[in-house]
Amino acid sequence: MKCLRESCAVCAMATPILIASLALSVASGCASAQSYPTKPIRIIVGFAPGGGTDFIARTTAPRLSEALGQPVVVENRTGASGVLAAELGLKAPPDGHTLTLVASNFASYPSLYKLAFDAVKDVQALIQLTQGPFLVAVHPSLPVKTTSDLIALAKKHPGELNFASTGAGALSHLGVEHFSIMANVKMTHIPYKGTGPALIDTIAGNSTVIFGSILPTLPHVRSGRLRGLAVTTLQRVAAEPTIPTVAESGLPGYEVNNWNGIIVPRATPRPVVERLNGEFNRILRVKEVADRLQGDGSAPAGGTPEDFSARIAKEMALWSKVIATAKVKVD
Repeated sequence: MKCLRESCAVCAMATPILIASLALSVASGCASAQSYPTKPIRIIVGFAPGGGTDFIARTTAPRLSEALGQPVVVENRTGASGVLAAELGLKAPPDGHTLTLVASNFASYPSLYKLAFDAVKDVQALIQLTQGPFLVAVHPSLPVKTTSDLIALAKKHPGELNFASTGAGALSHLGVEHFSIMANVKMTHIPYKGTGPALIDTIAGNSTVIFGSILPTLPHVRSGRLRGLAVTTLQRVAAEPTIPTVAESGLPGYEVNNWNGIIVPRATPRPVVERLNGEFNRILRVKEVADRLQGDGSAPAGGTPEDFSARIAKEMALWSKVIATAKVKVD
């Protein structure tokens, strides 16, 4: 509302106060960025030591320590498919000294679990570190050689094909449910406790289909114990470029990305977020780091916090629909 008195004392005071407030805010942000970090940093990982997510944390942590001049400690807090680690990290002080490394199943949390945090309002996406596909593989006895063949067989024998996953609600489970919904087929889910048991039983023929992480699955495809049909990303993988994507070999538009990324509490100062984002982007461009990640079946991703936030939001919407349609529940 415009003041009708030209010499209004309140209006005269408002502008200097506003300017001072803005200046203080900017100065505070700059100070936090300049002084950060002031103590060791921890990266909380919700999965066991030795796994893919843990490997990514331990590959990037030493480089981050060098860049920031503080020790960076990887802390494994397993439980509930990473939910407990996310809760711990998001309830830490929002000062950039506690980072949480999450996997792509983070986007399914709101639809599968009763959370002690808001997976949107309490989260500041920092950076997507890696990306990679699942490898669609079948037992050699199955008379299919392409994605189109698999869809045709599943339609001919609804519910008779079994698919293995690393557990109910895991991305390897949701990815197949997404596939089944898009292809209008029905396959029977057999959950296992981890990739190893799921692969062993598929190789034995107790399950006939698996969407497996590429690093442990590809050797079995190369040896002939499994037949590789496609990868779930929109691009083929450099490690085995002859294997097509699901989208190009029978199910256009299908994509499932097996990523990892860093989140922090929402109230983390923007200058700290930008500092960390910049450091991680630089780390991912280091050839040694990129080579190590690719050797473990992942490709460096990078990008802005907004890029990562958009991916999480898109996948939250996707998995919400898939979980509701397929009536997925976790124990």
